[in-house]
Amino acid sequence: MEMFVKEYLAYVKLEKNLSNNTVISYKNDISAFLTFLKVSGIDDLSDISSDNIGGFFKTLKELGLSGSSSARYFSSLKGFFLYLLKNKYILKNPIEKITPPKMSKKLPGVLDVNEIEKILSAPNVNDKLGLRDKAILELFYACGTRVSELINIKVSDLFFDDEIIRVFGKGSKERLIPIGSSAIKWVGEYLKKSRPLLMKKSVSENNLFLNSRASKLSRMGIWKIIDRYVKEAEIKKDVHPHTFRHSFATHLLEGGADLRAVQEMLGHADISTTQIYTHIDRDYIKQIHKQFHPRG
Repeated sequence: MEMFVKEYLAYVKLEKNLSNNTVISYKNDISAFLTFLKVSGIDDLSDISSDNIGGFFKTLKELGLSGSSSARYFSSLKGFFLYLLKNKYILKNPIEKITPPKMSKKLPGVLDVNEIEKILSAPNVNDKLGLRDKAILELFYACGTRVSELINIKVSDLFFDDEIIRVFGKGSKERLIPIGSSAIKWVGEYLKKSRPLLMKKSVSENNLFLNSRASKLSRMGIWKIIDRYVKEAEIKKDVHPHTFRHSFATHLLEGGADLRAVQEMLGHADISTTQIYTHIDRDYIKQIHKQFHPRG
């Protein structure tokens, strides 16, 4: 069965142009399922039944996996079985009769505008790394990028005259995002005063944000930067890089932005992914009604 998995992973990477992270996620999910099958004494594709798949998801639930994590496993297995069926490696699709796990509608954590301001004000901009960190935080909040998108931004992806930046999202999909004047100012300051001190031509290439070794910042590097300034700003909430993305979307919608426009800026392929933020928006609307309506 491992041979079919390798073939499928090569297909999604080369034919569907999915990112390395997505391919690795598929590999881990499908491998976990194959391990479950081996324990059950199944080592042939044609022997896999709906009961086996149902048992796998029952086990995931017993292990305490969240609805969203189980839904990810389901998506990985569904794509795998569809590929097997399409290529006639199996005659029936055993996942066809399985109901997808329900994803929880838990609202993402967000920071209010005052908390964002405190974090953005924390870096020491007179220090080369502090100025870099200030530019990173400003860009994060201004554009709502994913961490993977931010660390891969090149200097050539900045179009400040047009007030936009270019990022490459999931599946290497290119999109343009507006960038505000504050972020333009601080990224510009970083480019003039800090990046030249950090860069080495042989290492830095065209990467925008550099670490102290002149190479591209890592995901963990971004996590450490966020964690440091959240602590310095004395914010007690559980804040991670994605919190800036959630806050970006929430504040836009609270300000009256169109949901489709926010979808485009976030790079969501499906509007339903963006719609989770409308719940936050409704809470805000109810708060405004209560505050300003004569009978609120």
